[in-house]
Amino acid sequence: MDDRETLRPDGPTPWSADATPVPSGTPALGDAATVWAAGFWRRLLAGMIDAAIVLPLVVAVMLSASKLAGLDLPPVGTSGLDTWLDLILAGDAGFLGASGLGLVVILVYLLLFQTLGSRTIGMRVLHLDIIDLRGMPLSPWRAGLRTVAYLASLATLGLGFVWIGFDRERRGLHDWLAGTLVTRPAPRSSE
Repeated sequence: MDDRETLRPDGPTPWSADATPVPSGTPALGDAATVWAAGFWRRLLAGMIDAAIVLPLVVAVMLSASKLAGLDLPPVGTSGLDTWLDLILAGDAGFLGASGLGLVVILVYLLLFQTLGSRTIGMRVLHLDIIDLRGMPLSPWRAGLRTVAYLASLATLGLGFVWIGFDRERRGLHDWLAGTLVTRPAPRSSE
């Protein structure tokens, strides 16, 4: 399966028959720029790096908020999965509030890094970039749309993310909804 896609400055992109042309001034190689779509495993690794960065912050914010509100969450290390499932199913207000706050921290992290640099820290480590379907870096509007679209990928019990592994263009549900593509560097040619 070839993961190259060609962006044509003078015509539609390969993803949509009615796409607008790439604006003038877009860096292109000759008549077309070739981009390499990042696959599932590379993107998963970038996501794991991001999780290692943001999850300690999420836990700290959740614990701080629960202490300020006077709520006692069960200790993470001593309670089993059944305790956490009981809290979710019972609709425990403290747990749901802390979880919502944790989700907000994650979304702010994603929005901030996608808006400022068209990639997260994990993507930077693996040399991945997010572009729109015309080959341009993300606009703040598109970065916001992509961040909200993560919720749709999550709401499908994660299948929106798994979709990347089966999609011909290596795009997840959030990429399709936001009109984005995650690219990687071109492979080195053996000369």
